[in-house]
Amino acid sequence: MRIELEKRPGASRLFSLLSPIIAFALTVVFGAIMFLALGKDPLEALYQFFIWPLFDVWSLHELMIKAAPLIMIAVGLSVCYRSNIWNIGAEGQFTVGAIVGSIVPVYFYQWSSPLLLPIMLLMGIAGGALYAGIPALLKNYFNTNEILTSLMLVYVAQLFLDWLVRGAWRNPEGYNFPQTRDFVDAAMLPEMMASGRAHYGFALAILAALAVWFMMRFTLKGFEVNVIGQSQRAGRFAGFSSRRMVWFCFLLSGGLAGLAGISEISGALGYLQPQISPGYGFTAIIVAFLGRLNPLGAIVAGLVLALTYIGGEGVQFTMGVSDKVTRVFQGMLLFFVLSCDTLILYKVRVIFAGKSSEAPPGRPVEEKAS
Repeated sequence: MRIELEKRPGASRLFSLLSPIIAFALTVVFGAIMFLALGKDPLEALYQFFIWPLFDVWSLHELMIKAAPLIMIAVGLSVCYRSNIWNIGAEGQFTVGAIVGSIVPVYFYQWSSPLLLPIMLLMGIAGGALYAGIPALLKNYFNTNEILTSLMLVYVAQLFLDWLVRGAWRNPEGYNFPQTRDFVDAAMLPEMMASGRAHYGFALAILAALAVWFMMRFTLKGFEVNVIGQSQRAGRFAGFSSRRMVWFCFLLSGGLAGLAGISEISGALGYLQPQISPGYGFTAIIVAFLGRLNPLGAIVAGLVLALTYIGGEGVQFTMGVSDKVTRVFQGMLLFFVLSCDTLILYKVRVIFAGKSSEAPPGRPVEEKAS
């Protein structure tokens, strides 16, 4: 017996639009089953997970803080995936952007100037883009698989950050804690509202999404991304370069990941420490697909995934469940999004020793070994 996927002659437009909603609904249903298996009231748990944070001012601010890096990173990844280039290392580019952007406030910790924050943001973008350039270089000149190289570089970046904050960059007045000096006020992103600590990193994320949406919708570069993503051969006939597209997508996604990294440090934390991300770079992959690889869709999807972080912390404290529940929800959401998309584009054929359950009537089925 063998299971195969056969491409449908035409994908349903309605189900293509409803796919993220169906995936989210299935995630909620199976999440309720999970809470029931844990011995918790599923309705109460789902209320604490998805509803309660929306009616608490502090939670709404935290929602924007956590959504900002998810949106920034997912916007860049959406361009990559649309062009059929697979950057899986945004978590490492996020980390390097945070490191490079922190060089000035760490070494010149007494300098306070209106220029300090813009310099940090630009250096964060440059750091993330240059780090993303490594897998782009390897792919273009050595035909290396970008999935493996970008993913492995994540661990290099995280270990380098750990070495820095425990060694050369450790605060000499910090009682031996593994962190840098606190940033001066001029190095911090200002708060958007007086009612909480949500900072202008969220506004930067929205602006980035709008700018990339405009590029994808109205410019030649956006058309080039879509053409090469659908067919490299057609792109070559149109005069588009696959190599230049690899550079463009990696540098763009890496730069946005680096901006997310330094925005997180200068907005939410105020210093570097060994752990600066709960996995934003990997969660942003889910955000990109849930948002249908659309920069505007990434805004909505980023808020939904940020809600899983806030809700996960809530049920952890109020109901005593494991902190891994958040990861389970995010994993289920990605699984159902990809499953729905697959079943929209393909139909399942089960082949039994030369017989197919989907064989057209009146046509012989080719004999195949099971």
